[in-house]
Amino acid sequence: MKIAVMAAGGVGGYFGARLADAGNDVTLFARGRHLEAMREGGLGIESALGDVRLQPVSATDDPAEVGPVDVVLFAVKLWDTGDAARACRPLLGEDTAVINFQNGVGGVEALREVLGPDHALGGTAHIAAIIAEPGLIRHTGTMAKLAFGETDNRRSARIEAFLEACRVADIEAHIPEDIERAIWEKFVFLAALSATTSDARQPVGPILADRGGRRQFRAVMEETAAVGRALDVDLSRDVVERLMAFADGLPGEMKSSMLGDLEAGRRIEVDWLSGAVSRKGRELGIATPVNDALYATIKPHAQG
Repeated sequence: MKIAVMAAGGVGGYFGARLADAGNDVTLFARGRHLEAMREGGLGIESALGDVRLQPVSATDDPAEVGPVDVVLFAVKLWDTGDAARACRPLLGEDTAVINFQNGVGGVEALREVLGPDHALGGTAHIAAIIAEPGLIRHTGTMAKLAFGETDNRRSARIEAFLEACRVADIEAHIPEDIERAIWEKFVFLAALSATTSDARQPVGPILADRGGRRQFRAVMEETAAVGRALDVDLSRDVVERLMAFADGLPGEMKSSMLGDLEAGRRIEVDWLSGAVSRKGRELGIATPVNDALYATIKPHAQG
């Protein structure tokens, strides 16, 4: 397949490299020192699932150089959504799928507004990966999986083709029955992981091992799930229990990407995670006191 990755950060760089290593025609979008490093020395992936070294690598900051592709992996930071979506226009062919792998819950709607409903697809990426240094992506732990689908949940030819490309690349991937529910389930979990690890400046293990930390983690998920249900998202009654069990199975040293950005002094996505839960809760009349408190604590670092 011809695939474009907008952009080659932790998520996009990791999965884009896996797809390229399996023989797909992959172009990675980046800028600054990261782009320079890839042009000069390729892209490296450090992972317990197996290292990758792509050299040479197709990397650019200009979508017009690439032209129409089959699939765009859309994985930019949330504050870059509008500009990055507009930059994708030269990548669109008649049937191009732009799959949103961002955090949060509003990404697909943002893509639809800029690129049209026929191109915007939903997705989730479960992975802890960062740009360790320009030209190098470091994957923590062994969790690395994708879910994606058409917004109307039909099994289209283009989504089946991308699923097969992931299978060949040995990427754990599936097409869920309800992509909106899958996105919200990730959001429920990520809101808790991001806020609690960033607030405590600790990985997930010590938080879940502490009685108060564990109670806080669960409360964030319960509040977020309540907001989702108020928006008519079909979240199961046992979603929090399942996600707590999932969290207990994670490596204790796992950190959220937001904590990684916070520790590095970079801008963070708190406004679209805890902040979004708080705002939506107020709009819907749903109490979110734990999310409110965590948002207030972390928000002063929103710009890095």
